[in-house]
Amino acid sequence: LFQALHQLYYDPNIENKNLAQKWLMQAQVSPQAWQFCWVLLRPEKVPEIQYFGASALHTKISRYWGDIPAEQYDTLKTQLFSQIARFASGSKIVLTRLCVALASLALNMMPEAWPGAVSEMVRMFQEEGGEVDGRARCLALLELLTVLPEEFQTSRLPQYRKGQVRGALGREWTAVYPLLQQLLRQPDSPPLVKARVLKCLSSWVLLDVPLNESEGLVEACFTALSDPELFDTAVEAIVNTISQPDSQRYVNTLLKLVPQVLQLQEQLRDAVQNGDMETSHGICRIAVSLGENHSRALLEQVEHWQSFLALVNMIMFCTGIPGHYPVNETTSSLTLTFWYTLQDDIMSFEAEKQAVYLQVYRPVYFQLVDVLLHKAQFPTDEEYASWSSDEKEQFRIYRVDISDTLMYVYEMLGAELLSNLYDKLGRLLTNTEPTTTWQHTEALLYGFQSIAETIDVNYSDVIPGLIGLIPRININNVQLADTVMFTIGALAEWLADHPVMLSSVLPLVLQALGNPDLSVSSVSTLKKICRECKYDLPPYANNIVAVSQEVLIKQIHKTSQCMWLMQALGFLLSALPVEEILRNLHSLITPYIQQLEKLAGETPNPSNKLAIIHILGLLSNLFTTLDITKQEEESGENAPPIKSVVVVLQQVFALIQTVLSKWLNDSQVVEAVCAIFEKSVKTLLHDFAPMVSQLSEMLGQMYSTIPQASALDLTRQMVHIFASETNHFPPIKALFELVTSVTLTIFQQGPRDHPDIVDSFMQLQAQVCFWFLISFTLGFSLLFRCPFLSHFSSLLSCTELIAHCADVPPVGQVLQEDGKLLLLAVLEAIGGQSSRSLMDQFAEVLFCLNKHCFALLTVWLKEALRSPGFPSSRVSDEQKDTFSQQVLRERVNKRRVKDIVKEFTLVCRGLHGTEYAADY
Repeated sequence: LFQALHQLYYDPNIENKNLAQKWLMQAQVSPQAWQFCWVLLRPEKVPEIQYFGASALHTKISRYWGDIPAEQYDTLKTQLFSQIARFASGSKIVLTRLCVALASLALNMMPEAWPGAVSEMVRMFQEEGGEVDGRARCLALLELLTVLPEEFQTSRLPQYRKGQVRGALGREWTAVYPLLQQLLRQPDSPPLVKARVLKCLSSWVLLDVPLNESEGLVEACFTALSDPELFDTAVEAIVNTISQPDSQRYVNTLLKLVPQVLQLQEQLRDAVQNGDMETSHGICRIAVSLGENHSRALLEQVEHWQSFLALVNMIMFCTGIPGHYPVNETTSSLTLTFWYTLQDDIMSFEAEKQAVYLQVYRPVYFQLVDVLLHKAQFPTDEEYASWSSDEKEQFRIYRVDISDTLMYVYEMLGAELLSNLYDKLGRLLTNTEPTTTWQHTEALLYGFQSIAETIDVNYSDVIPGLIGLIPRININNVQLADTVMFTIGALAEWLADHPVMLSSVLPLVLQALGNPDLSVSSVSTLKKICRECKYDLPPYANNIVAVSQEVLIKQIHKTSQCMWLMQALGFLLSALPVEEILRNLHSLITPYIQQLEKLAGETPNPSNKLAIIHILGLLSNLFTTLDITKQEEESGENAPPIKSVVVVLQQVFALIQTVLSKWLNDSQVVEAVCAIFEKSVKTLLHDFAPMVSQLSEMLGQMYSTIPQASALDLTRQMVHIFASETNHFPPIKALFELVTSVTLTIFQQGPRDHPDIVDSFMQLQAQVCFWFLISFTLGFSLLFRCPFLSHFSSLLSCTELIAHCADVPPVGQVLQEDGKLLLLAVLEAIGGQSSRSLMDQFAEVLFCLNKHCFALLTVWLKEALRSPGFPSSRVSDEQKDTFSQQVLRERVNKRRVKDIVKEFTLVCRGLHGTEYAADY
C-alpha cells in the first residue's frame, strides 16, 4: 500500500502513476480498507498518506454503509471525533476529509440512530480539555458544520431517506444559529473564524433554512461587507440566503433587507469611482438577487413602494455602470434578467393594478432603454482595436443580450418606444454640429434592429421615416455599415408591404455586397429581401444578378456566404417569368458547369476536391430556394419552358456522373451530390420525373460503394414523391430493395458503428407507405429481423405496422412468420441490452402485440421466457412468470404496461431496490 502511494505521488513515470491509482482505487473499496485507513492516519505519516486514509474512510462510510454492523456505529463515531480533534491543529486537507467522513456517518445514522447529531457535535467541540487550543477546535467545528449540508447535497441516500434527513437537519439549525451569531458578533473573533462562519451560513441556507430564522446572521453579514477580508464570503452568504426559493414567504424579513441593501449605495459609488470592480460586482449581485428573486413579493407591498423603487434605481445604476463591458466592467450583464422578471411581474397583475404600476415603471423602462443603448455603444476605434478577440466576442454576446432585452421591453412600451428612438435618430442625423459620433447613430439603429427582427412593426408609422433617414447616414465605419445592413434586413417584411421604398435601400445593399468586411450582413440582408420581396424585385433583377455574379466570380465572400447568395438568387429567380428564369439560370450555371467539366477531367487531389464540393454546394443552394410551382400554375398544362429547367439539370447530371466516376469512394463528394438532387427533387417535385430512372441507378451505385445517410435521405424523398406512380415504380422498387439489402449487411456487421445510417434508414422505413412496404416482404420483415430495435423510429414503425395486422393480410402474414423474432429482440432489450430511456417505447410494442395479436403473444412469451438465463441471468422463473401474466392481463391500460416493463428491467439489471431505482 505504501509503495503504491509513493508511486502515485512521487514516480515521474505517468504509466506507473496510472497503475498505482487504479490499484489504490480497488484497495479503497476492499474490505481491508477498514483496517488500513486507521494505520494511514497515524501521526508519523506524511499528509498525502493521511489524506488517502481519510478518503478511504469516507468512501467506505458513504458507499458501503450496509457493511457496518449497527453495534459498531458508536465506536466509529468516537474514533472519528478523536481523529478530527487530533487533526484540528494538523493538515487542513486531511481535516476536511475526516469532517466529510463524520458528516457522511451522521447522515446515515440520522435521525433514529443518532438523534441530535449536530447538537452533540457542537457540545463535543466546545468542551475544554486535551492539547488542542480553543481556536483550532472552533475552526474544526466550523469545518464540520460547513461540510455537513454539502455532503447531504451530494449523498447517495435513497429518496425516502433524503426527506427524513433533510427534516432532521432543518431541526438542528437551532443548535447552529446561536454558535454562528456569537462568533460573528464577538469583537475578538479573528477574521479567519468570521470567514468560516460566513461559509458555514452559505452552506446551511441551501437546506431551505427559514429566512426569518437567520435574520440576525444576515444583518451581521451586511456589517461584514465593510471588512475587505470578509467581503467576498459575506456577499456569497447574503446572495445564497436571499436566493432560496422558500425565502419569499418571509415578506417582513425581506422588507427589512431592502434598506440594508440601499445603504450599500455609497460603498458602491466609491468602488466605481476607484475602479474597484470586485466590490462593485459583489454589491450589484446582492441588489440584483434581492430584486430578481422577490420583485413580486416586494411590488405587492404597496405602502413600501418608494423603497422598492429606490432598489430598482440602484439596479439601474448597476446596469449603466461606467465603462465598456467586458474590459472596464463586468457588472452590468448581471442585471439584465432582473428587468425581464420585473416586467413579467408587473404585466401579470390584473388590469386596474397593472395600470397603477405602469404609471410608475414606464418612465423607468424608458430610462432603461437609454441606458442599454449607451452600454451597447462601441468604444473608439483605437480602443476597440486594442481589445483581444475574446473581449470582442464577449462584447458581441453582451450586445445580443441587450438586443433581447430591448425586444422584451417593447412588449411593455409598445409603439412609443419606436417613436422615441426615431426622434432621437432624427435629431442626431439632422444635427449640424460635429459633436455626434458614429457610435451614437449605430446604437440607435441597433435598437431599431433589435425590435424589428422579432416584432411585427408593419403598422408602425415611424418606419417610412426611418427608411428615409438611412440614406442620410454617413457610413464611415464597418460596425456602423454592418448595423445599417442588419436593420434593412430586419425591415424586409415591411418592405414587402411597401415596395416603393425598395429603391431607397437596395442600392446600399448591392454596394455593400462588394465589401468583404460586410460579407455576413450584406449577403444575409439581400437574402431576406429576395425572400420577402421577390414579387416586387423584377425591375431590379438584372442589377441584383449582375452584382451577385461579379462578387461570386471575384470570390469576395467565404463559402457559407456564397451559399446564402445562391439561395437569395433562387428566391429572386422564382418570381421572374419563365424565360427570364432560364436565361438567368444559364447565365449563372454555365461558368460553374465549365469549371466542373475541367475539374472532372483532372486527377483527384485535395484542392480540386474542395473546388468540386464548393460548386456542387452552390448549385444545391440555388435549387433549395428556386421554387417554380407558381410559374407552372400560371403556364397551365402546356409548360415546355419548365421542362427546360429539367434539361439544365440533366446537363448537370451527366457531368456529375463523370465526376462521380472518379470520386465515388469519397464520402464528402457523394454527400454533396446527394444534397443537389435532394434539393432538386423537393423543388421540381413531379417535374423531376424524366430523371427518376437515372438517379435511382446512380443512387444504388453510390450506396453500394459507400453506404451513407445522405443517400438514404434522398431515397426517402424519391419514394415519397414517385413511388405511387406506375411508370416510376420499377426503378424505385429496385432502389429500395438494394438499399435495404446493403443496410441489412451493415446491421449484421454491427449497427452501433453507423448511428446516422440507422437513423436515416429507420426514417425511410417509417415514412414509406404501408402498401409499399407490403410489396417487399424483405423491407418489412427486416424491421423484425435486425438488431437495431434500440432506435426510436424502428419502434414507432413496429407499433404502427402491428396495428394493421388484422386489416392488411400481408402484414398479418409477416407478423405470424417473424413476430417472435420481434418479441425476442424486445425482451433482450428490456433484459439490459438497451438504454433504460427507451423502456416506454418497448412497452408500447408489447402493449400493441397484446392488443392486436393476443393469442400469438401468449404462445411466444411462454416459449421465449422458458430459455434459462433469458432475458437476464438475474431473474428467476417465478419473476418471469409474474411478468408474463402482468403483461398479458393489461390490454387497455398502456401506462400500467410501461410501469411493469420498468419494474422488470430494473430486476433484470440488478438495480431493483437501489438508489438508482428510486430516481427512475
